[in-house]
Order: sequence, then C-alpha cells, then structure tokens
Amino acid sequence: MRDDPRDPRLPTSPGFWRSPLRGPWFTSVLGLVLLAGITVLFVTGLLSYAAYNPNLSPVNDKTPDKGILGFYLFAWPTDPHWLYRLNQGVHVTLGITLIPVLLAKLWSVVPRLFTLPPARSLAHALERVSLLLLVGGGLFEFVTGVLNVQLDYVFPGSFYPLHFYGAWVFIAAFVAHALLKTPTALRNLRRLREEKDDLVSPRPAEPTVSRRGALWFVGGGSLLLFATTVGQNLGGPLRRTALLAPHGGGEPGSGPNGFQINKTAAYAGIDTAETAEDTWRLVVTGRTGTIRLSRARLAELPLYSSALPIACVEGWSTPDQWWRGVRLRDLAALVGYEDDPPDVFVESLQRHGAFRKAALRANQVADPRSLLALYVNGEELSPDHGHPARIIVPAAPGVLNTKWVARMTFGDL
Repeated sequence: MRDDPRDPRLPTSPGFWRSPLRGPWFTSVLGLVLLAGITVLFVTGLLSYAAYNPNLSPVNDKTPDKGILGFYLFAWPTDPHWLYRLNQGVHVTLGITLIPVLLAKLWSVVPRLFTLPPARSLAHALERVSLLLLVGGGLFEFVTGVLNVQLDYVFPGSFYPLHFYGAWVFIAAFVAHALLKTPTALRNLRRLREEKDDLVSPRPAEPTVSRRGALWFVGGGSLLLFATTVGQNLGGPLRRTALLAPHGGGEPGSGPNGFQINKTAAYAGIDTAETAEDTWRLVVTGRTGTIRLSRARLAELPLYSSALPIACVEGWSTPDQWWRGVRLRDLAALVGYEDDPPDVFVESLQRHGAFRKAALRANQVADPRSLLALYVNGEELSPDHGHPARIIVPAAPGVLNTKWVARMTFGDL
C-alpha cells in the first residue's frame, strides 16, 4: 500500500511543516532583500570579471568559450586607483553578509519543494524547473564563492569558469523568478493581515518568536558576518576584526614589507639563485628589438613613486603602499614606443600556477602611476613581495600585478 502524500508525517503533506513563521509576508521581506542584494552581487561580479581584461589575451581569460556572455567587456580603467578594491570588497563582503538571508529564504519556501504532483501543467513544470535552478544555482554560487574566499579549493576544476558559468545559470533563473514573484511580494508587504497560501501551515505549532523577531535574528546573523569579514578589505587595525577571513588578524611581520600577500616566494618556487644581483636580468622586447637590464641599471633610470593598494579577487586588500620604480611607459620608450605605449605581455620567474603570465592594456601601461616597482615604503622589495621587481598598476586585480618579473614584451598581443 502506497503512503498517502497527505499523511502529516510526510514532507509532502502541508501539515508536516508546522512553523507559524512561514507565510507570504515573511518570505516576501526576505525575497526583496535578496532581490536588491543579488542584483548588486551580479553587477559587481561582472565588473570584477571585466577588470581582468579577459579579451586582451588568453592568459587573462580563465573562462574560455564564453561566447556572447562576454558582451559587456571593456577596457578596465585605472581611475580611481581604488576601484577594484571597492568593487571586490563590496562583492565578497555583501555575498557573505547575505548568507543568513539566503538560508532563511530557502527555509521559508522549503514546503514548495515537496509539493505533489510535481507538475500540474506545462507552465507549472517550467516554474518548478526554474525554482530548482534558482535554489541549486544560488547554493552553488554562494558555496564556491565562500570556498574561494577561504582559499579552500576542494571543488573540481578552476574557480573562475565554475563561478562564471554558474552565475549565468543562477541569474537567468533569478530574473525569471523575480519577474514572476516581485509583484506578489510587494502586495504581501502592503497587506495589513496575511492571507492564507501554501506556505501557511494548516496546523501551526505554538509560536516561540514573532516574524519580526525572526527577521531581527536573521539580520543579526548578517551583521555578525559583515563585522567579521569587512576588515580584510579595509585593512589597518580593522583587519583584526576579520575573524572569518584568511587574511584577517594582524599584518604579517613588521617594517616596510610587512603587509599582506597571497603567495610567498617559496610557494611560487622562486630560486634565490635566479634573483641574485649578478644573475637576474629583465628582458624587454619591443619595436626596436630586445634589451636586457640588470636591477642596478633599472635603478639608474628615472624613478617615480605611486601610492597604490593591492586588492585581490578573494575580497582582501592592503592600504595604499608607497611603491617606487620605473614607469611602464618609460620601459616601452626604451624599445621604440616613445609616444604611444602599447599593450604589454608580462612573464614571471614563477613556473607554475595561474597568472604567472599576464597582459596589461595600453591605457594601463600609459598611466604614469603604473610602475615596475623596485622598492616599497622606502625599502627594497622583499622576496615575498616580488624582489627583484614587480608590476604595480592602479585599479588592477592583484594577480595582474605580477611579481618576480622576468620578461616584458610590448606590442600587439
């Protein structure tokens, strides 16, 4: 004998879900918060991807075969110099802050996932499919995003294509769901009393907290996550409040080179024999040929200073550091590009891992603050910060600020 789906002991029965909190008003409040928050997440995610200039060179593009999904790409600007720091800080901090809201929203509508029959009509079937894509895509995006922030790459494949294509699946389902449900959500918020619907339990349990109290609880969880995350982007003393961030806590070490990094020289496999004064040479190639420059020779060229942060995709950043070195456009002039600095292809001594090679656009090369840095905060770069020389460019993602530079090729990429 088959189980009766109306048996209150089964999740397919409305009587199984007894919480008095569930209802259209509670769900609508959470839904509208997510509508605003996820819209910001999607826009900042697109901007973060564009910041890599992925259509400039294959080495910058970690999402191959993107097709029409790359329609929004544009030359990433260098002003303001904190642009990427702000964008990625908002993206990561907001994403983590919204986790309690997302979980509460999923909890509030979970009875609908067990509704029988699964599809009453073609339109209802399409709505259920979009709901599955919405729930699955949302969980996938938030989980992979949090794992990336924690530098915990347990998922198969590269984070970049997984998060990129997952975002498009999720946002398509999200837009369809928002178009269907937003008018209803607004009506629910305007009602003084709540009408019955499939989320309201036919036999609710005794309430232990009001709906407004539950919303305060969710908001408190979000505020706690915000407070324990945002400091990794603001830096300084507030970094100590970023308890849940891998780059929280105090600065690593002290002195001019005592600020955050992602990869140490040892992790990148940098051999000190390659970076020694008598062996390391920067190879610069351009219109008029190739030149080789020692660090001593670079130090004899006109040197300039720039106050710029390092900002990474994981949402952490440093305060502005004082970098000093040779302007990229001056290096371009040495190989035949006096008036029109072009794109540049940069290669590191690092032999393995993503972004050991990177490309920079002409507007980034031309910016007078873009440097091949030899010094930071008045001292030579430490090995972990890229000695003997590294790239520093305003508003660029940290991975494009190549460390341990070995070769620069100016011209069409």
